[in-house]
Amino acid sequence: MAIAAEKAITRRAVERAGSGERTKDLLFRAALLLCLLIAVAFLAALFVTTLNDGVSFLSLDFLTSFPSRLRPESSGVQSALIGTLYLMVLVAAFIVPVGVASAVYLEEYADATKWWNRTIETNIQNLASVPSVVYGILGLAFIVRGPVDIFGLGVGQPTLLAGALTLGLLVLPVVIIVSREAIRAVPSSIREGSLALGATQWQTIWKQVLPGALPGIATGVILALSRAIGETAPLILVGAVANLRFNPEIDGPFTALPAQILNAVGEPEAVFQNIAAAAIIVLLVILLLMNSAAIYLRNRYETKW
Repeated sequence: MAIAAEKAITRRAVERAGSGERTKDLLFRAALLLCLLIAVAFLAALFVTTLNDGVSFLSLDFLTSFPSRLRPESSGVQSALIGTLYLMVLVAAFIVPVGVASAVYLEEYADATKWWNRTIETNIQNLASVPSVVYGILGLAFIVRGPVDIFGLGVGQPTLLAGALTLGLLVLPVVIIVSREAIRAVPSSIREGSLALGATQWQTIWKQVLPGALPGIATGVILALSRAIGETAPLILVGAVANLRFNPEIDGPFTALPAQILNAVGEPEAVFQNIAAAAIIVLLVILLLMNSAAIYLRNRYETKW
């Protein structure tokens, strides 16, 4: 009888403990859901407000007109839009070969037991979390005002290429990390089979590994560009100007949508707030298109090993 009573007491204690844990779990989930709903509510409010303020300014003339402070009713974002597209092309031309090549070296050639390779990996992981303003300071110090005229940029001359290189340095660690993960996802049996058939290591990487990792690499590059396209602090620090009345060139003054939005928000007239909202909508559309392309590439070409 004593043993049965002891078992009953133990069972009731376990049930009470289990009930308490379930209650804590439900409360924790409810708190997470509440935080998510609050964040979504704020995001929806900002989105609705931006649409309400800027949708009336959206037109073909808005996209094909230059910004103007004297005639804000006819102001547009042509130079900022062209500058943003140029920046993305130049950033992609920089980060794709450098990022993929670095990932191939670290994943396929580097000896993990060597201290310099471990140092490189640690620094890349740390650089991925550095604030963007730090990259802007580095771009200003070493690219714009550096003692060496890099690629003919000119000392003290902020140009489109300087902005692109600064943004490229900002997202390069992300591209390297994502590319390494995509390369690592290719099964080792693919490499072993290729090597067993007489292919060299480089032939194996070029013909087997990289094609298999291409969807993941492309997705990572597009997401990295999506981050770069919305950065403002690095562009301001390296000399992006606002209200540029001509389309930027690679070796001349430049602007971009984030810089144009920041300048319009700072104007006292209410009409400039509407211009900023319209420019935000344009930037959001570009970001949605880029992220949609990344999702499509991932779902369409992802290989199931």
